[in-house]
Amino acid sequence: MNKKICIITGANSGIGKAAAVQIMQKGYHVVLACRDQERGEKARTEINQLAGDNSSELMLVDMSLQSSIHTFSKAFLSKYSTLDVLIHNAAAFDVTRKDPTFTEEGFESIWATNHIGPVLLTDLLIEALKSSEQGRIITIASKGLIVYPNLKIDLDDPEYRTRKFSVSKAYYQSKLAQVMYTYWLEEQLSGTAVTANCIRVTNVKIDIENRYPDASRLSKFMYRIKSSFSISPEEMAETYTYLAVSPEVRETSGKYIDDPHTMVDSNSFSKDEQQIKLLMDKTFSYIKDEV
Repeated sequence: MNKKICIITGANSGIGKAAAVQIMQKGYHVVLACRDQERGEKARTEINQLAGDNSSELMLVDMSLQSSIHTFSKAFLSKYSTLDVLIHNAAAFDVTRKDPTFTEEGFESIWATNHIGPVLLTDLLIEALKSSEQGRIITIASKGLIVYPNLKIDLDDPEYRTRKFSVSKAYYQSKLAQVMYTYWLEEQLSGTAVTANCIRVTNVKIDIENRYPDASRLSKFMYRIKSSFSISPEEMAETYTYLAVSPEVRETSGKYIDDPHTMVDSNSFSKDEQQIKLLMDKTFSYIKDEV
């Protein structure tokens, strides 16, 4: 294939879908890594129409399941030897959840989807990224971390098996882990042509009626107020696209980025080298060999 190749997880809606359109319009072949066949096909049709290009490709993956990630990676590598951009957009954050839920593989689903899954997928595709003239890995965090300036990752219980569950804290813990993973990746990739950067996503408008149909009337009302101060998925996707394709950032790595022109800082815990090492040791203890 003559085109550069970009994988976007969770590309069937929201920012991922908007980024797929924009990156296709820059001449890339985009692999839409989605969990659901029907929703993925519908999104693919819409993305192709918006991009004016019929070349996007749907490949199925459930980022909460290591078995699915292995299957996806094998399927991708059977077709392509090179990967130019990997965007870890898929995330689990159901605001209606009151208790932790566990995947069929036995892991808490937010931790599995938002952190363990991206680490495993990157690990399986790293040689394809190194085969690129200049591979790029883009992880996703959240501006909501500002609300938790002293947040730490409880490495004794990141899955909330013994401590009181909070869906927001579970989500932001997983996003802090992705920031720390990005810093770790930058060190691991030193001397290669592969970069790793993390985007701090701000409030983005979503269709709350379809995404959270069981949310309370109060939650929906509060979201409508919040939405009035939110940007569109297309606006947020511009930062994804900039980091994915811009020549200006070909040597930028290990950065936490708010928008194309603003690099930001993360909390002191996330920059502690010992804590980063402990996090990654813990992370890899979750990753199982394929069976």
